[in-house]
Formats: sequence, structure tokens, C-alpha cells
Amino acid sequence: MGSGRVALGVLGGTFDPPHFGHLAIATAVRDALSLDEVLLVVANDPWQKVGSRQLSSASDRLAMVRSAVEGCEGVQASAIEIERGGPSYMVDTLTELKARNPGRSLFLILGADAAALLDTWVRHEDLPALATLVIVDRPGFDARIESAGWDVVHVAGPESAVSSSSVREMLARGGAVDNLVPGPVLAQIRQRGLYGVG
Repeated sequence: MGSGRVALGVLGGTFDPPHFGHLAIATAVRDALSLDEVLLVVANDPWQKVGSRQLSSASDRLAMVRSAVEGCEGVQASAIEIERGGPSYMVDTLTELKARNPGRSLFLILGADAAALLDTWVRHEDLPALATLVIVDRPGFDARIESAGWDVVHVAGPESAVSSSSVREMLARGGAVDNLVPGPVLAQIRQRGLYGVG
């Protein structure tokens, strides 16, 4: 990236809960592309997951993400989708971020598995005009986006196989997750009584 470029990364998710893998992806992309900032955008109503399982409240998930990014330079929690309300569509989020940040280049960060499902997103055909797509590659997934108009950058992702679902399962069994989630996030989980933790 040129030294004069002002660049903003956007990593959206349910973050139920956020874990070290999310932070590793955000920092890997921040460093690889010399981004000024990466936003962890907490979904208000993750429409593709509604009905699949019980979700933690948006306020709980935002609090956990805010705790997760404490002290992580260049990585911030964003409540933009929660403040907007309703179903969370990335096309609306990027449109709003572009309006709020004129002159900044936006970089939509996706894992290779999520990138392979981009054509299922609402108004996905409008996304290439709003942001550069950053695909975080990991073993076992090879996402090659052929959609017209996309400017695509590939970044090597962390080796970690941690997922939010695995963290929830371990917590439900009473297992230790200190090596999977930041300490402040675990404190929020305990304080709020999430995932069956008292």
C-alpha cells in the first residue's frame, strides 16, 4: 500500500463469542495490507443464522468484542449494524461506512469458507463497487472469486482451527478456554452468565 493511502478493514461477524482466531485474522490483514484500522463489525441480526440456534444478545456480543480488542492496536469494535437495527446486510454497512469515511478505501475481510458463499448474500452484486475483497486463506479452502468487478487480495491466515462453536461447546461442558479467548472476554462471559457459565 502506498504511504498516503487511508485504508479501513471491515471484518463482520456474529462473534458469539469472539476468540483469538478473530484477532489473529484482523491483525494479519492489518499488517499484510498496512491498513490504518480494522473494524470488528458486530452483527445486530445475523439473518443467515437466525433460527439455527439461540444467539447471545447483540449487546452481549458487542461487549465481548469491545473487551477482546482492548490493547489491540489498530483493531476496534464497531456497533454500526446494531445502531442501524434490523437484519445485518454487509452491503448496507459498507455503504454507510463509505458515506462516513469519504476518501478512505474499504477492505472487506472474509475467511475463504465465507468468501465461497458470497453469492448467497443480499445484493452481493453491489459489493465490488464498495470495497476490495480480502480473502484470508486457510488450509482446506480455496476460494477463487470469479464474480465480475471484484478487486481481490489474498492474505495467508493463521493456522488456528478455533471457532466460536467450539468455544461454546467447551464452555457448555465446563472445559477451560483460556487458550481460545482473551481473558477480558472470558470475564464478560462469566459476568453475563453466557453459554451456561455461572
